[in-house]
Amino acid sequence: MDVNADFIIIKALEDGVTIIGLTRGKDTRFNHTEKLDKGEILAAQFTENVSAMKIRGKAELLSKHGKIEADSSQD
Repeated sequence: MDVNADFIIIKALEDGVTIIGLTRGKDTRFNHTEKLDKGEILAAQFTENVSAMKIRGKAELLSKHGKIEADSSQD
């Protein structure tokens, strides 16, 4: 794994935000799941095993590309 790889910061804006890592390869599968409560922060990076992340809930994402807010709440 390249420890100098780019990373993202995910900040939960509500309780119960779910981050799911998805694998690379022939078949995309769930690799890892994390749950964050409001105010908690997760630093994550893509690896040779994780090629995508799915974020469920209201969260702020920070990366070298800027800031974006995810909001999949079912209001």
